[in-house]
Order: sequence, then C-alpha cells, then structure tokens
Amino acid sequence: MNLLCRRFLFFLLLLPYLNSGDLADERAALIRLRSAVRGRTLLWNTTTLDPCFWKGVGCDKTINRVTALRLPGSGLSGELPPNTVGSLAALRVLSLRENSLSGRLPPDLASCTVLTGVYLQGNRFSGEIPDGFFTLNRLQRVDFSRNDFTGTIPPGFDSLTQLRTLFIENNRFAGPLTTDFHSLVRLRNFNVSFNALTGSIPSRLAAFPPQSFVGTSLCGRPLLPCSGADRDKLSGGAIAGIAAGSLVFILLILTALFFSWRKCRRREISPTNQTSPASISPVHKPPEEIITSNEIVFLGEDDEFAYSLEELMGCSAEVMGKGLVGSTYKAYTESGDQVIVKRLRNVCVSEEQFRRRVEEIGSIVHENLDVLKGYLYGTLEKLLLYQPNHNGSLSAHLHGTISTPLPWEARAKIAGGIARGIRYLHSISTKTVHGNIKSSNVFLTANLDPIVSEYGLVDLVAFFDDGGGYRAPEVLECGYISQEADVYSFGVVLLELITGKSPDKAVKEDGSELAHLVRLATRDQRDIEVIDPAINDSPENIEPFLSLAISCTAPEPHTRPSMADITRRLDEIKVSQHFGKYD
Repeated sequence: MNLLCRRFLFFLLLLPYLNSGDLADERAALIRLRSAVRGRTLLWNTTTLDPCFWKGVGCDKTINRVTALRLPGSGLSGELPPNTVGSLAALRVLSLRENSLSGRLPPDLASCTVLTGVYLQGNRFSGEIPDGFFTLNRLQRVDFSRNDFTGTIPPGFDSLTQLRTLFIENNRFAGPLTTDFHSLVRLRNFNVSFNALTGSIPSRLAAFPPQSFVGTSLCGRPLLPCSGADRDKLSGGAIAGIAAGSLVFILLILTALFFSWRKCRRREISPTNQTSPASISPVHKPPEEIITSNEIVFLGEDDEFAYSLEELMGCSAEVMGKGLVGSTYKAYTESGDQVIVKRLRNVCVSEEQFRRRVEEIGSIVHENLDVLKGYLYGTLEKLLLYQPNHNGSLSAHLHGTISTPLPWEARAKIAGGIARGIRYLHSISTKTVHGNIKSSNVFLTANLDPIVSEYGLVDLVAFFDDGGGYRAPEVLECGYISQEADVYSFGVVLLELITGKSPDKAVKEDGSELAHLVRLATRDQRDIEVIDPAINDSPENIEPFLSLAISCTAPEPHTRPSMADITRRLDEIKVSQHFGKYD
C-alpha cells in the first residue's frame, strides 16, 4: 500500500513536467512554423521557453497547451509545412487571414481535433481541401474565402454538423454542389459566390440571400429558376387561384401587423415596461424586453463566443456601470462563460447606418483595441457584445476599487499601448475617431497591456454630457469631435497616470480642468507637486511624459501633436530610460 502511495505521489510530482513537455513540443512546432512563414513571427522572442508570451499565441494555462494561433495580416508567406500547426493538438482557433500563404493545406491539420474556428481568408492556398479536414467535427466557423482552392465543393462539409458559418467565396471551385447540406442545421452564414459553380441550389440553402451565390452559374431559389421549369405552363384558372390566394394572404399579414403594432404601442407607453437599467441588480436576469425577436449578429472569429439568442436571454447579469453611450452589464451563461453586454441609449441613426457602422467597428483589429464580438439591432433595444477583460479598468486601478498601486514603468507601458491603439484608429482614415477616450474605457490584461474600448460608438448615439473632464474645449463648445480632440483626451489620461487624480474629481473639487491645474503648476515650477505620491520613481524620469501630456492638452487643436508623433516620442523616452520589466 505504501509503495502504491509513493508511486501515486511521484506521478503527481511528475505531472507538471509532463504538461510542460507538451508545451515544449508545441514551442518547437511554432519555431518550425516561424522558419517557414517568417513575417512578424520573426519578432517572437525565442529565447523565452514559454511560447504563450509570443504575439498571436494564446494558451490555456490550466492544461498548459497552445489553444489559439492568431496571426492576421502578419506578412506571412510560403507554405504551411507538416508538423507545425498540425502539432498543436489542443488548438481551438486558427487565424492566418490576410497573409500571402500558399500551397495545399497540411494533411496533419486533422490532428487538431478540438478546432472550432479556422480563418484562412485572403491568402493563396490552392488545391483541394484534404479529406482529413472533414473529420474536425467540432468546427463552428470556417472561412476559406479569397484563396485558390480548386475541385468541386467537397461533400465532406456536410459532416461538419456544428458549422454555423461557411465562407468559401472567391475561389476556383467548379461544378455542381455535390451535397445538399441537410446535416448543417446550425448553419447561419453561407457564401459560395464567385466560383465556377453550376446546377441547382439545394433546397436547404434556398433561405440564404442571393448575395451568397452571385458570380456563379447556379440557379433556383433564391436566384432565377432553372431552365426547363414549368413556370410558363400554368392555366388561366391556376393563375387566378394563385392571385386570389395571394390577396387573402396579404390581407392576413396586414391584419397581423396592425394588431402587433397596437400591442407594441401599449407596451411602449405602459409604465410597467419602462424598465430602468439601474433596476437590473447583480446576478439577476435582465428583462426579456432587452432581447427582441431580431437575431444576434456575431462578428470576428472567436467561435467559443457565439451564443444563441436563447442562451443570452437565459443569462444572469450584473451592472458594471453607466456611461456616455449606455449601460454595461456582465452576463453569465449557464456554461459559466462571461460576456459583456453594452445596452446603447439615445441611438440616433437608422438601422442601415447602425448596422453598417457596427460592421465597420467589428472589422477593426489591433492588439490594443477591444474587439466587438456581436450586436443586436432590436425594435426596443440595441446591444453590443464584447469579450470580458478580467483585470479591471485603468480607472479602477488608479482610483481605488483595485488596491494594488501601479508602478511607474507599468503606467508608462499602459500609456504607450493606449497611444498605439488610437494611432491605429487614426491611420484608418482622417475621419476615424474614438470620441470617448477615458480611463474607464481602458481595460488591462493580466500582463497590464491596455485594451481601449468603446471606439467609434459616439457616431451612433446623441450625447449630452460634459465628458467628466476628458473633453477638449472645442467639443464642449460646439460638439465637434476630431482626431485632435482624441489627442486632448489621451493627454488627460496621460495626466491621470502621472497625477493619480481623477479628471472628474478635479473639476468638482478644484473647479477647473485637470489639464489647466497641471499647466498652472508647471508654470509656477511646481511640477513635483502634481506627481502621484504612490509613484516611486525619479521626477526626472516622469518629466518627459508630463511635458508630452501638456502638449497634447493644448487649448488650440492645431498645436497638438498627432498620435503618430506621440507614439514615436513615447518610444524614444522608453529607449532613453531603459525600460525593462514591463516592456
């Protein structure tokens, strides 16, 4: 018995090393991938033994395995060799979109048996999809669009019964659709357009819009009927019968719409249905009016995040806060997952404008920007869905709800990350702005990397508040939001990092903007007085940041630096001061 106990204890002691061996093997596979495809993988610090710190590599520390590989638009080229991606057996999400990868898919991709999402769009992959791919029966989303895949569309797709999204447009598939897709009962998004496809569209796919089949020679619903159909052989009596039946059907629809309208009107004016967001208390189901009959539209490529409408309706929720664009809730699914739900108020655009703008926001991807995961445009409610960030907001770290003070190097790192995220936004076009930069809209990861949230939402709502001390003078005076106004707001956040003071409290307690108070102090050579006492660092190291913050918050918009200049200056300061621990 003692011998068995000793062996069991020995096994428990050995277990972490067994797991680390798996991770070491996966690290070796990633290094082989790096040698083959290069691009931004060359920036990986291969001197570190843990690949989970490499950009684009995600891990589940509970099993000590690589579970996500996200390298979109990373300058990758060449072919994917065997024993690279296929060696990541615990991989759940693979995103290599918008690169220059070519050749055939490696057959050992079939070894990634828990894959739920594969995103290879915008490459030059060619040949036929290997048969082993269709054994990945947990797949929920597949995007192979804009490649050079050939052959017929494989019937193996019909075996992927969990699929919700299948995008294979803009390839070189040819011939008829060889499967009717009847097994794909969960399929919600489908596109085979711009392939050399012929024949009729299976009835299972007839519910998808015509845009799913454009640029092909397919026929049948929802496109034109196939040739040879007996559409011109109806008798006059049959046509009259159809017309009469159609008229009755239309009258029934109009009657139903009228009574539905009256019911909605009663609900809108009834006091019992004017549920206040504040009434949704922690761990308490939100009212069903929040979720209308419209479907949730999911964006991006994290398949584990794709909840059904019914799942979201069944969530418990707690109020996280209220802001300029609406109220924010943390919802808990029955499986224990969390999702951030932002309930918009005062939406001032049409449904078409709303959907177009939200889709644009959802397409923006940067390591320092919060990714919009989905949205709901309902009759009574407009909701946005985000992934939760588990380390709290920058505001919570600076102003009390999270007690551990941030060291100065961590604050400088956070400032640099925020600047890079906003710079990327501004690089999209001269009209792209955040519009609501403040510390409560910046969330921190476990490594204290900042994630900027709520960008672009001011385009959707009518706002009336004063911004809590973050708004540029020209915004307060005439409501004009610009990239220069974003720079001002960033400067206020930088001052917040330096002083530890809340801009909102500065206005309430001192009767003046934080930027104005700091400018007065520096003019009187009292710089040291404005620095947060919790910062244990030399004032000489902080002075360059203070000077930059003051230039960002200049009263005249045209005198403020651009976000590109700000990022460059922050990088120069970082190099000159030899930042290390929080790089």
